[in-house]
Amino acid sequence: MKKFKIPSIPPTTNKSIRFPNDMIEAVETAIRGRDCTFSAFVIEAVRVALENLEEEKNETRELP
Repeated sequence: MKKFKIPSIPPTTNKSIRFPNDMIEAVETAIRGRDCTFSAFVIEAVRVALENLEEEKNETRELP
């Protein structure tokens, strides 16, 4: 069984970035009616993208 740990909120930095309007609308549609903020959605999307890049990098290292 996995041990429960009380989560801590990591330090954050405010970054201002521009999104294409159609992407903003798509994200807002995806999170509508859910307990999710725009920022939380974007942070999770970036986290997954970074994990995918790391996995791809590791896979290419494993090739003969």
